[in-house]
Amino acid sequence: MSATIVRSPKLLLPPPETTTSNLQSLNHNTFFTPLPNKRRRRISICASTDGSAAGDQSNSAFGGEIKKGQAIELNKVNDENPYEFNAKDSPNPLPRPLTSADLSNMATEGSRLRVAYQGVRGAYSESAAEKAYPNCEAVPCEQFDTAFEAVERWLVDRAVLPIENSLGGSIHRNYDLLLRHRLHIVGEVKLSISHCLLANNGVKIEDLKRVLSHPQALAQCENTLTKLGLVREAVDDTAGAAKYIAFNKLQDAGAVASLAASRIYGLNVLAQDIQDDSDNVTRFLMLAREPIIPGTDKPFKTSVVFSLDEGPGVLFKALAVFAMRNINLTKIESRPLQKQALRVLDDSVDGFPKYFPYLFYVDFEASMADQRAQNALGHLKEFATFLRVLGSYPSDSGIA
Repeated sequence: MSATIVRSPKLLLPPPETTTSNLQSLNHNTFFTPLPNKRRRRISICASTDGSAAGDQSNSAFGGEIKKGQAIELNKVNDENPYEFNAKDSPNPLPRPLTSADLSNMATEGSRLRVAYQGVRGAYSESAAEKAYPNCEAVPCEQFDTAFEAVERWLVDRAVLPIENSLGGSIHRNYDLLLRHRLHIVGEVKLSISHCLLANNGVKIEDLKRVLSHPQALAQCENTLTKLGLVREAVDDTAGAAKYIAFNKLQDAGAVASLAASRIYGLNVLAQDIQDDSDNVTRFLMLAREPIIPGTDKPFKTSVVFSLDEGPGVLFKALAVFAMRNINLTKIESRPLQKQALRVLDDSVDGFPKYFPYLFYVDFEASMADQRAQNALGHLKEFATFLRVLGSYPSDSGIA
């Protein structure tokens, strides 16, 4: 049995504004020359009561088509665009990138940035957005896609979206959207997740027959919910479950959500810290229209995505370019290459595909200002059919 949840207002996106900007010559070892500030049209956000259905945000996959092409020379990369290694995929020129100092100044000076997140008020993503950008105006979006588009169309300044959880694993949907959209990773934030069992006033644990929440939250509380004998019902997000329980005044159902959600929707906390493992951390990415200039004054992390031709030991060779330069890999994720026909068949297995084309997402501990990182990617491009740097950004060493 699935619950019909009351949706949060969708972020309606007007047609994108047509703008032009000049891209100056880029080099990893120099700073960008500031360009004149662009005029930006003010766009208002309208609320809609149309509650179109949204799928499981964590597992669905929808990526754009990638044209296969040879990786270009690294010196050309430095001259044209340090964040794109496939000339055929080069987008329109980008506005002037931000510097690391720009980001820190925004936080300390209390600039009122508009930051998109997926979910409704009380979502863990809202807390992550407020940690990433203190004093920001957090803007809820119904779907991950909406948050990406809101940044691209200047409706908001940034987006903070989950990419992986220490218990539930990767958020595959957002990996696919990173490639489909032209946003840049400018930072990361790690948030400790503490789940609560919430219910309306007067409802006791023994009154509950079912519990609503996001599938990952339900999985993270498997042992507790099993002991209570509750039927699980999956919905789009944790805070949305709390909102649904409160607005419908349900007496036989509870929600797994945050403590903040209990305060926002006036629910009682029947139990706290009900997750099976106390070490429950979600990593969020901070996304912007422009990349930042990587530095060496603090620990940096770089995220890349690449594809390879089929062959024995090709993936080993790709990963070896980092190992031989003593660069630590913190994450590797493979995703099927979307919308690409399988042309290679093996007659010995009755015509089944010999292999599936994959994209490999890799995070490594080095700044693009580090010569080791540039040499590693220069080596990788010799046999990669596609290579893009998604961002080089300060790593988050603290968990809140």
